Amino acid sequence: MTLPIFLELVEMKAKTASVLPFLIGLCFSAYYYNSINPVYVGLFFVAMFLFNMFVDIWNNYNDYRNAVDLDYKNDTNIIGRENLSLRQIEVIMASLVITSSVIGLVLVSQVGLPLLWMGLFCFGIGVLYSFGPRSLSSLPLGEVFSGLTMGFMISLICVYLNTYQNFSWDILNLSKIFLISLPNTLWIANLMLANNLCDKEEDEKNHRYTLVHYTGIRGGLLLFAISNSIALLAIVFEFLFGLAPVTVLLSLLLIPFIYKQTKLLWQKQVKRETFVCAVRILALGSATQVLTYLIGIIF
Repeated sequence: MTLPIFLELVEMKAKTASVLPFLIGLCFSAYYYNSINPVYVGLFFVAMFLFNMFVDIWNNYNDYRNAVDLDYKNDTNIIGRENLSLRQIEVIMASLVITSSVIGLVLVSQVGLPLLWMGLFCFGIGVLYSFGPRSLSSLPLGEVFSGLTMGFMISLICVYLNTYQNFSWDILNLSKIFLISLPNTLWIANLMLANNLCDKEEDEKNHRYTLVHYTGIRGGLLLFAISNSIALLAIVFEFLFGLAPVTVLLSLLLIPFIYKQTKLLWQKQVKRETFVCAVRILALGSATQVLTYLIGIIF
């Protein structure tokens, strides 16, 4: 297996979906709690990244094993297209998940059981996301699971690791973290939604009945646009509630860009041409939120 094939197998281009929620959690910890634990969050970053790689390989592995459409199985899925060894893939997956789990257990021994329960929840969602003929990703709630797990849970764990000595599990505190992570949560959910919009016919051939199957293309596009609007409103409320510096409002300068990308997806739902619109919104939107947050912290 060559390096380019491995990077495609682990979907390295999509890693912003896990890295940016981590950075938002880091920024919030520094700004609101004035607390950073570089060792613990550094270890968590490694464990998170390795587990995310496992999940993406696991998704490709299960999509290949469960595929009904032979064209997809042999020509589209990277495992069939590149004639990869399933045994080799299984060894790689085992190595990634074991290493990630060991790091996670080391952290649990230092910061307590809440991390274990959060980790088990994320592990369960990651495994069940594409496992079996009725996986989470093939269900109407796939967008919810992906958005909450990657957008909210990663930020929550990051904040917990930085503040575990005094972390409060009350609704108010969790609501603050949820609001901070809401833009990422929605943009990550939109990533899957855009993917399902582009793959509607292919998914239905493989008996995958995603949210778009029930909403229709127009309903899915409307949900995509509404989610982008709520994400931008969340950034405004972060500042109004004192959870972020005023500089985060600079993120609103992206409104024309987000509108343009949304319009492109509305006009055409073709994987190779317009799925990237959702990727651009996530990457630039989240990166801008992090950057403007950092500017406010520094200055």
